[in-house]
Amino acid sequence: MSSASTSDAPGAAAPLAFGAFDPARRADPYPSYRALREADPLYRIPLGDLQATLVTRYDGCVTALSETAWGRGEVGSNAWRPADALDGGLRSFLRMNPPGHTRLRGLVSKAFTPRVIAALEPRITSWVNSLIDTALEAGDVDLIDAFARPLPLRIICELLGVPAQDEKTFRGWANDLTRGLDPDYLLTPDELARRVTSSRDFDAYFRELIAQRRARPTEDLLSRLVAVQDHGDVLSETELLELCALLLVAGYETTVNLIGNAVLALLRNPDQLALLRADPGLMPSVIDETLRYDSPIQLVGRVALRDTEIAGHAFAQGEVIIVLFASAQRDPSVFADPDRFDVTRYAGTTPAPRHLGFGLGIHYCLGAPLARLEAEIAMRALIRRAPDLALAMDPPPYRPHLTIRSLAALPVRLSS
Repeated sequence: MSSASTSDAPGAAAPLAFGAFDPARRADPYPSYRALREADPLYRIPLGDLQATLVTRYDGCVTALSETAWGRGEVGSNAWRPADALDGGLRSFLRMNPPGHTRLRGLVSKAFTPRVIAALEPRITSWVNSLIDTALEAGDVDLIDAFARPLPLRIICELLGVPAQDEKTFRGWANDLTRGLDPDYLLTPDELARRVTSSRDFDAYFRELIAQRRARPTEDLLSRLVAVQDHGDVLSETELLELCALLLVAGYETTVNLIGNAVLALLRNPDQLALLRADPGLMPSVIDETLRYDSPIQLVGRVALRDTEIAGHAFAQGEVIIVLFASAQRDPSVFADPDRFDVTRYAGTTPAPRHLGFGLGIHYCLGAPLARLEAEIAMRALIRRAPDLALAMDPPPYRPHLTIRSLAALPVRLSS
């Protein structure tokens, strides 16, 4: 390997890596990712005061996501920010390794069951149709603001027992915490301050709500999380707060972008939209292909928990890598014609290799079934009820977020 050298200085390809993360390329970072991937599987780059290695190809990313040699570092930390710097950051069992992660995931899965998710289907369907009714009346709308964002926000708020009048506040918290996932050196002083303020306000709100559920349980997910136990083991208040923050960001923000990215890809590829209209049974494949082709989550960090290697390069315990699976999922050595959006790719008896859109290994997204349910119901209804759906702006604007790449708006024209 050449670019990921063992020296402290970034390799010669570091400017290429930084170019790929330039906010000016947020609308289409994939040509930059392709240039990175073709030049080298690994790049040594600085992240503020930290040195990290960027992993660009599929096999290396799978190794980092699935092998136990790679994890989250110290409890409560992420790859580029230590635990004591996470005041105002997103903390959860996603940032833990076994056995702590195993314990918490086991407790949460007892409350967040397939039955809980399936019971939401009638309400999701009702909310979807109501939002489409309003959008059709308007004719021209921002589909993110009018459809993709309010749907999962309402679902996650209902799951957690949050009153409808507080949804706007939750939306602001989610934006601040999601932006706060990015490395600190990419954030403005105002964004750093809002991350802290929103995290503290969020915790204060849920401390009160958790106390209410302990005293008067209801049928919502928060009450189930408060009550869940296994051989006397229960979730502490701190763990409950962190799980609520995780659900807000991972259960809301990523679903917003999954729906938005799917609509955008279909409208840019009318031949694929025609295939879907002719065969609505392709919708599950559409969701998988969107997660591969334009994943809401672009990258994650990992830390070497022991001496190990990736792509023939040795890593010492404690070294940090950035798993760029938005690049890995367009690796031509794994995916045929990877830059093409193909709604049949994950259909039939021989689907494409596994995408990484919901993660891999012990950190595979616990909320994946809910995200799929929401996106499939939303997309089926939209495609059926708005046959003349069309882009009103291309390219649409993007937010500055790096880790969770997201549309700022998606202007469209609808007719029933």
